[in-house]
Amino acid sequence: MAELATFDDFSKLDIRVGEIVDAQPFPEAKKPAYKLAVDFGEEIGVKKSSAQITDCYTPEELIGKQVLGVVNFPPRRIAGFSSEVLVLGVYAQQGVVLITPQQPVQKGDKLG
Repeated sequence: MAELATFDDFSKLDIRVGEIVDAQPFPEAKKPAYKLAVDFGEEIGVKKSSAQITDCYTPEELIGKQVLGVVNFPPRRIAGFSSEVLVLGVYAQQGVVLITPQQPVQKGDKLG
């Protein structure tokens, strides 16, 4: 089990809804991954992410999918690619399954 976190720790995270607008294979990554472009709405814009979700999704089926992502982590270099957001998923038996809203919502809406 992970270290206990406080509500203040959680409140530091800015988790928003974004829509995947592009998904490309990322053969340079050490583990199978896609390069994603995720639109988080007018306030934040389109951000890039590297996501290890190849077991459960093809690039084509990702386009238009709403996802949750942490938008206030610093960018991270992955095989020469700047990953600007952490797209959230669940480590399931079949692979990483993305966390998505149960109903369509506005891009940029906050997790609360």
